[in-house]
Amino acid sequence: MNRRSRSPPRVSLPPDQGWSPARTKPLRGRVALVAGATRGAGRAIAVSLALAGAKVYATGRSVRGAPATPGRPETIEETAEMIRAFGGSAVALRVDHTVPEEVRRLAARIRRAEDGRLDVLVNDIWGGEELTEWGRPPWAMSWERGRTMLERAVFSHIITSRFLVPLLVARRRGLVVEVTDGAHAEYRGSFYYDLVKSTVIRLAVAYAAEFEEAGLPGLSAIAVTPGFLRSEFMLDQFGVREENWRDAIGKAHHFEASETPYYLARGVVALASDRRAHAKSGRVIGSWTLAREYGFTDRDGSRPNWGAVFARK
Repeated sequence: MNRRSRSPPRVSLPPDQGWSPARTKPLRGRVALVAGATRGAGRAIAVSLALAGAKVYATGRSVRGAPATPGRPETIEETAEMIRAFGGSAVALRVDHTVPEEVRRLAARIRRAEDGRLDVLVNDIWGGEELTEWGRPPWAMSWERGRTMLERAVFSHIITSRFLVPLLVARRRGLVVEVTDGAHAEYRGSFYYDLVKSTVIRLAVAYAAEFEEAGLPGLSAIAVTPGFLRSEFMLDQFGVREENWRDAIGKAHHFEASETPYYLARGVVALASDRRAHAKSGRVIGSWTLAREYGFTDRDGSRPNWGAVFARK
């Protein structure tokens, strides 16, 4: 890593260079926007798309000196610095995706800078860690916190697609990726959390249907989900780092089946590189299913299968 880039924080490791898309650059010449690229799956997706050759616009609210999530040090600048240090092309922009005018300006900037080109839109905005209430029934929850979660993690996706999808429509081709939690219809254990994650899936279903209705077979919308994700936040919860995450096995059920953010990120790269990805439009697909279909593994060569673990649960 060069001296002008700071060391990436903990879990933010690059995909290993033995991974074939990082060598073959299947997305060379493409333009991608990852909304919510500050940390976790969003950061890994941004890095992986860039290593596969795409120019990546990485957006989020947290910038140096003004973190948006209490207790989290990661920033959008770090994501872009990682990408550049690993040989990719990135533009970091501070954008609050709940503010329509900020998203409108983002779309206008990409339109001008890229001559109207946008190939991949990834909606990964979340910001609900400190808002989720576990162990309470919905009638005892804070509706103020719930409304904020819906604004951050659902309406932000709607606003972003409203202003960015027209760039894809104008070219009649491209991919919209909605990042959720869970590829199932079962309740996720907390009222507003479940509303958010299930609604994000419906956004992909709705956009896929609207693309078909408009006669745009070159456009696809797919929801994707990781399994038990070893994000920066999750590693901190268990008091470990990515390098020694196995020390936390035993502290939580099935933690040994967890995965790095790059596992899902590789799946997103595979979808963006697949000319036949439209066959999956309107579906929600887990990282474990994408790994099986496209033949990739996690960074350590393993192939976690959270779908099988969930089915046994």
